[in-house]
Amino acid sequence: MRLKDKKAIVTGAGQGIGRSIALKLGQEGADVVIAEMNPDTGAQTAKELKSLGVKVLSVSLDVASPKQVQVMVDQVLKAWKRIDILVNNAGFDRPGNLLKVREEDWDAVLGVHLKGTLNCMQAVAPHMIENQYGKIINISSVWGKRGALSEISYSSAKAGIIGLTKSVARELGLYQINVNAILPGLILTPTIAKMAEKYQNMIIENTPLKRVGKPEEVANVTAFLASDEASFMTGAMLEVSGGWNM
Repeated sequence: MRLKDKKAIVTGAGQGIGRSIALKLGQEGADVVIAEMNPDTGAQTAKELKSLGVKVLSVSLDVASPKQVQVMVDQVLKAWKRIDILVNNAGFDRPGNLLKVREEDWDAVLGVHLKGTLNCMQAVAPHMIENQYGKIINISSVWGKRGALSEISYSSAKAGIIGLTKSVARELGLYQINVNAILPGLILTPTIAKMAEKYQNMIIENTPLKRVGKPEEVANVTAFLASDEASFMTGAMLEVSGGWNM
């Protein structure tokens, strides 16, 4: 129960990595805000948490909208008086290469991943600064470091999250706020489950552990960064990739 009575927001908590993170933080004792655009998947995660006895707030949210994000943060503070942990996980993918990427796809992907991460950090930062405490964990990707064929928008957004995390970590360190990022490799999410087996096998072949990761393995690292066990870590990029990208 490393997070007993902490108040945590998890964006994109309806499925995959976000769902596992929300469940893990709840199991560690936190009260959890399910901030999810899809009301059906968000409700399912909330139901699972409540069955574990976790206190839950469920909010329908488009992280690309600064107004919606601020309304959500105000709602949480009104209900719980405090925000200790923010996990920026919301994201999606629209593949495309340099010569064929559509402007609307580029804007949409960067809007959710990069602008959404910025929006959420801007909204919670004044409260965390006032409290002189906060744990912010941003979910980037190994592809943000190495790039990927036909993933120009996604890779650029995830690379931006790395730079954003380091910059904000420098700004907020004075206030004892830890800002770190996790870079997952190939993780068995609903999106990856739809990936052609030959492409999965190509990545697995280049992964020293020779397997796909589980969402729970990303969640475990998130819980560590959200806890006071990681109190002297900020601006760190932790790869959860089975060694892929070494």
